[in-house]
Amino acid sequence: MTQDSAPRNRGSVVSVRGSVVDISFERRLPNVYSVLHAGPEGHIVIEVLAQLDAHHVRGIALTPTQGLARGMEVTDTGGPLMAPVGKGVLARMFDVFGNVIDREAPLTDVQWRSVHRAPPALSRRSTRSEVFETGIKVIDVLLPLERGGKAGLFGGAGVGKTVLLTEMIHNMVEHHEGVSIFCGIGERCREGEELHREMKAAGVLPKMVMLFGQMNEPPGARFRVGHAALTMAEFFRDDEHRDVLLLIDNIFRFIQAGMEVSGLMGQMPSRLGYQPTMGTELSGLEERIANTDSGAITSIQAVYVPADDFTDPAAVHTFSHLSASIVLSRKRASEGLFPAIDPLQSSSKMATPGIVGQRHYGLAQQVRQTLAQYAALKDIIAMLGLEQLSPEDRKVVARARRLERFLTQPFFTTEQFTGHKGRLVSLEDSLTGCERILGDEFKDAPESALYMIGPITEAEGKAKPARKPEVQRAREAHES
Repeated sequence: MTQDSAPRNRGSVVSVRGSVVDISFERRLPNVYSVLHAGPEGHIVIEVLAQLDAHHVRGIALTPTQGLARGMEVTDTGGPLMAPVGKGVLARMFDVFGNVIDREAPLTDVQWRSVHRAPPALSRRSTRSEVFETGIKVIDVLLPLERGGKAGLFGGAGVGKTVLLTEMIHNMVEHHEGVSIFCGIGERCREGEELHREMKAAGVLPKMVMLFGQMNEPPGARFRVGHAALTMAEFFRDDEHRDVLLLIDNIFRFIQAGMEVSGLMGQMPSRLGYQPTMGTELSGLEERIANTDSGAITSIQAVYVPADDFTDPAAVHTFSHLSASIVLSRKRASEGLFPAIDPLQSSSKMATPGIVGQRHYGLAQQVRQTLAQYAALKDIIAMLGLEQLSPEDRKVVARARRLERFLTQPFFTTEQFTGHKGRLVSLEDSLTGCERILGDEFKDAPESALYMIGPITEAEGKAKPARKPEVQRAREAHES
């Protein structure tokens, strides 16, 4: 993991303030981003972030600093933090240092590369725009994702960001020839364990790599785990010429870890306590995610929105890097409309006639228009009731409510909780369903017939039995 240098450059600890360690070197100062080892058996890992003067450096500890004391010896490894790359990393789970944490056999058949790498040159980037199908109706119809693009899942706590991410892993690993890399930044320990177990049970682990910088780890480790994941993704894209799906949960925790590191290093915070270098740090990570002449890294990132406030600097800075923004709504989640995506707040740069085609674009616009009209009528319905609307407005409401229910979908990853078998729906089936609802083919079908189904053909089977009792009641009433 480290570069051998003889003789080793050695220094001693001058001060320890939480995760911040100042170290004195008499002979030669280590470079910025060099990794240092300290403590018993070198278990405490420190990354140099600043050279204070001719003999002192300041670093941030990537491991807990318990037991570190002034005067302790520190060894300079002579190189930056490294990540393992190669076919040997597939089906494994790692921490920020490249150590395997899945209790399996030790790593074999890997090389080690620096986590600090430059983004691909502009001359190598691909300019083609291709749609990336997910099998999730509301995303494929209204918010098509870009192959080699970056999509953000925005939402507060508990609205379904992680569930949506895991569903996309399930759908894409099974139906796309490529590699999935899941990077957990500052997330709960149990989520990593559950995801590993689910992916193993689904049989998709051989095409996956997992990295975790858990929320109980020091900010330095959480700050670097995203760079380690990208180093692995770049290997599969550039050396193996494969498409990579990079899932990051949660990019806000990356910004938060940077904020902690910045504060510990003594930098003056900017608005709302964020680090003054937030834009630069986020760009350094995001710009490495790109579509090149050798392959593509497609990234889907969960973005926690503090207090559901989309004007928060973390959300604003992240928005600027994305080709699609998927906004999750707490109101829709409370209504049981899962996935709880708000189609009117969400957007995609791919939803243009030149990329998705005229039919798809026209249908998506019609669906949006219908849902927007329904949103505008909700206040009138709440005050005066549905009966006070014009016949045309009532038709719009009926269509919109059926569209809302048709765009719900049972997920494979939630089968055990909901009892609904998961569905994967093709883009053609999703478009046909929306087209038939907009054409009023299901105006007599109960709304419940369209809730939590796959293709629209499933509603036909549900709608017929639902109508029988009404007809029967009407006949009985007439006979009496």
